[in-house]
Amino acid sequence: MKIAFIGLGNMGAPMAANLAAAGHEVVGHDMADISIDGVTIAASGAQAVSGAEAVITMLPNGKILRTVANEVIPAMQGGAVLIDCSTVDVDSARAVAQQATDAGLLSVDAPVSGGIGGAAAGTLTFMAGGSDTAFAKAAPLFEIMGQKAVHCGEAGAGQAAKICNNMILGVTMIATCEAFALADKLGLDRQKMFDVVSTSSGYSWAMNAYCPAPGVGPESPSDNDYTPGFAAELMLKDLRLSQQAAESADADTPMGKIATKLYEQFVEHENGLGRDFSAMLPRFEKRGRS
Repeated sequence: MKIAFIGLGNMGAPMAANLAAAGHEVVGHDMADISIDGVTIAASGAQAVSGAEAVITMLPNGKILRTVANEVIPAMQGGAVLIDCSTVDVDSARAVAQQATDAGLLSVDAPVSGGIGGAAAGTLTFMAGGSDTAFAKAAPLFEIMGQKAVHCGEAGAGQAAKICNNMILGVTMIATCEAFALADKLGLDRQKMFDVVSTSSGYSWAMNAYCPAPGVGPESPSDNDYTPGFAAELMLKDLRLSQQAAESADADTPMGKIATKLYEQFVEHENGLGRDFSAMLPRFEKRGRS
């Protein structure tokens, strides 16, 4: 299959490389000067998508996605599928999907989970929104780039699933860090805390798989001075998207709103920028009750 890949950053580059390694003809485009084994680099997005059966985008935000869509959709061949793997707002995902449909194209919004490591290893999880036909055409590519793809519903459903999942993650990570900081001040050993909570009703992915306390539980970014596996600023981006969606849908999300404000404070006014999102724990360690 001839595939165009627009957006060859930390996530897009290894995803494109995996498609090329699997034998597909991949033509890429990025604003930065980049070279990827097996991928031909085009001078523009329109040039990259010419003759492609599938066009994959991995872009920073909805505004850029809309701009790229305006460039590449008119240049795509009829019946091709546009697969957007960016994490963007639901409204932008649906607008681009409608634009693609109006142009006689298939489209899938398919944000990912798994980070840079998952992109390199081909073990990403895709949360996909779009028609059954569009998902079926994209599915073989998901199998190369990831280990699981869930068809969540119609256009925008993939983005909805991603931001709802990450709102839960942001809230539970804050609660986990708060609980460790409280346990410290109550004189409870962190390992004992983990041994109880990880097998009790406080069980969560944040505690059991990504424990924010160094030296406790499976290895995680906390064991590497909170070097990001998932950066705090990316969590802030996803939480902001969740609140934008909640506003649009008139949904009451008080915990999501509080989590957004806390990560905003952490990233923009404290030392959270460039640290893992679990670095909330040392933040809470230093604070008293306010």
